[in-house]
Amino acid sequence: MGGNVRRAKHFGRAIAASLLGLGAGELVAASRGQSLIDSVGRAVVDWSPRQVVDLTVELLGSRDKPAIRLSVAASAVGATTALAGLPAPARSAAVSALAAATAGLALRRPPRSVPGTVAAAATAAVGTNLALANPRGATAWALLGAGALTTARALLARRRRQHEGTIHSGRFDDEPATTDDGAMKVPGLASLITPIGDFYVTDVNLSTPLIDPARWRLPVTGLVSTPCEWSLAELAAQAVEFDAVMVCIHNPVGGKRVGNGRWLGVPLRTVLERADPSARATTLVTRAVDGFTISLPVEPLRSGEWRGYVVIGLNGQPLPAQHGFPARVFVPGIYGQYTGVKWLTELSLTTAPHADYWSPRGWPHEPAWVQPQARIDVPATNAVSGREVTVAGVAWAPPQGVAGVEVRVGDGPWQQTELARELAPTSWRRWHTTLELPPGTHAVQASAVSRSGETQEGRQRPPFPVGASGWHTVTVTVQP
Repeated sequence: MGGNVRRAKHFGRAIAASLLGLGAGELVAASRGQSLIDSVGRAVVDWSPRQVVDLTVELLGSRDKPAIRLSVAASAVGATTALAGLPAPARSAAVSALAAATAGLALRRPPRSVPGTVAAAATAAVGTNLALANPRGATAWALLGAGALTTARALLARRRRQHEGTIHSGRFDDEPATTDDGAMKVPGLASLITPIGDFYVTDVNLSTPLIDPARWRLPVTGLVSTPCEWSLAELAAQAVEFDAVMVCIHNPVGGKRVGNGRWLGVPLRTVLERADPSARATTLVTRAVDGFTISLPVEPLRSGEWRGYVVIGLNGQPLPAQHGFPARVFVPGIYGQYTGVKWLTELSLTTAPHADYWSPRGWPHEPAWVQPQARIDVPATNAVSGREVTVAGVAWAPPQGVAGVEVRVGDGPWQQTELARELAPTSWRRWHTTLELPPGTHAVQASAVSRSGETQEGRQRPPFPVGASGWHTVTVTVQP
């Protein structure tokens, strides 16, 4: 019994010390717009095997980042628990070494702030050692640390709100053009243009970089005759609007990691023409502010065979921070993992293939193209209906466009659906049909075909390595 009490006190002491150290360090980091927890979390993502990343995306979806932060905090508690029983001199040295390692992780990727990071890590070490040396105040240390953590997150949130306010301070004055594809109004059917708040977000950053639009420049470097750079105003002056669907390579059949946007961007062909790439240049490396890279072949972009863009706007607004402000690269028809980086900071032309972020983990180096796919939005699976069932959804096959969508019930024949008008071949297309079904439970499937004649593959395949395949299937029960 006494041993259990001692263990509980030991663990409580470690939790209090961890909270004080984390809170104090985060508060100092937040005063400079940083987060030690997020920096360590990014290292966890960078070093996790592909299978772990895939499983995390599948199980947690958009909740992956809070889960990673929680795992970092739990690891800090575990490390502090292990160190708490050491003699004071050894314990202090071990905590300091742990803080130094944390600083090293935070400084491994740009943008870097050495003084701020070192100060935050040192403060975390002092707070942890203080609480471990004075265990009688464990409750007070825990409350103080929790308050510091809360304050730090609030400071970061306020800074991000201010940054969003800077982004949306009147840079775009025109209202976005209205769109109408003539689709039948069906409750539950996806919008023709995905609202920004509903547009999926996926990346390896636990928090978005904060970039000053007035000071930002996009240099075009490497094997070019005329090295040049673009300001945000220069990009805006030559930007054009285009409608296109963007699909995450982790999107499962029937999934929501896909969105249809009205984008504003400068054709990559225009950007490259100004720099005049060398004939030896074969690879365009797109680089983000944190060093993340995605590379693309130069020739199809330069010739216009692939219509890529440096994007600066979405749905009539400046590109939101979580979607890559101030600029990102987007080649419609290529999965998001391969289409180009967010938070773009450089375009560099080289002669050889470039080792990008995902290629060492087994993902193919060549860009993966989105395959034709139809999603059923209505009815939801396991819905209960009358005998007349409206089936509706969206389909995409960029860059060629959707030529048709078919549905079938069980193993019955495929039936054509009615397509709404197309915004652009690179955009998704809404569709609907009405089925007369007998009482009972039925499996309804949908399949799309592109204008190039490519038909949606029915074989079930996971997202790795070239995107998921299979027919989206929902079950509906028809009442007698």
